[in-house]
Amino acid sequence: MEQTKKLNMTAMSDKTNSNTIAKKEEPAWEHKVAMKVSGVSIAVNLLLSLFKLLAGILAHSGAMISDAIHSASDVGSTFVVIVGVNLSSKKSDKEHQYGHERMECVSSIILSGLLLATGIGIGMSGIENIIKSTSGASIAIPGTLALIAAVVSIVVKEWMFWYTRSAAKKINSGALMADAWHHRSDAMSSVGAFIGILGARLGFPILDPIASVAICVLIVKASVDIFRDAIDKMVDHSCDEATEESMREVIMGVKGVKGIDLLQTRLFGSKMYVDIEISADGEIPLNEAHDVAENVHHTIEKNFKDVKHCMVHVNPVNE
Repeated sequence: MEQTKKLNMTAMSDKTNSNTIAKKEEPAWEHKVAMKVSGVSIAVNLLLSLFKLLAGILAHSGAMISDAIHSASDVGSTFVVIVGVNLSSKKSDKEHQYGHERMECVSSIILSGLLLATGIGIGMSGIENIIKSTSGASIAIPGTLALIAAVVSIVVKEWMFWYTRSAAKKINSGALMADAWHHRSDAMSSVGAFIGILGARLGFPILDPIASVAICVLIVKASVDIFRDAIDKMVDHSCDEATEESMREVIMGVKGVKGIDLLQTRLFGSKMYVDIEISADGEIPLNEAHDVAENVHHTIEKNFKDVKHCMVHVNPVNE
């Protein structure tokens, strides 16, 4: 039966290679979606950041200028996403036999760093203006144009969040999802800017720089969340319990499986790797044991589209 186990494992490896060839068109489709969303993101952010910058300058609003800088940083982050997606979608080669999916995690980490730097810069500017205000220096009251710009920004960036998030979930892209949350943080920062500008126009000018500090906190939090998610995917973090439980149910539904001795999962960029040990009747012929393992492999890949590699090991049990 030791020979049975070895042969089953070899068979699964061969089937993995054939499935990889069958799915060779998938990365091209994912890449096309990511590039389309990134192109829309760059165009929208360039126009929006320019509009908000002009509105902030003309309406004398520090919060709106800070918000414009945040939108401009989105352009840089989207370029990072483009580079990451291009690298991660490269086919396996002799030096990288498991693919390049983790390059998307690297781009997410770079993106989190850009967000952090942007947030800290905005926060320092806001604190500086608060200190000036408390020391007796006058703060300019923002004009109506700044309020209009804030409303436009909230609507546009919230739409960009849902648009990008939908695409990220569709192709399971961590970098694109990070970019989506960058849009959401920009929308939230515009909400803060709106409150600060409105408060300043109602006679509380200090609320404008306070809004900048609030924007800083939101951006920094988003950067930390993106960083943690990318690190989890780079250090072979296992899939969530719900996913593993679903896998167990699927495996036990395969005819011939007597039990699950081991189920290990790990995230590899946007993909999943799965190692399984199943129990099967030790008295059945070698070919039948092979078929059971092959069916488990096929069923896992069919039900979990993000599984890139699945290894099935058969342990014999005597009934």
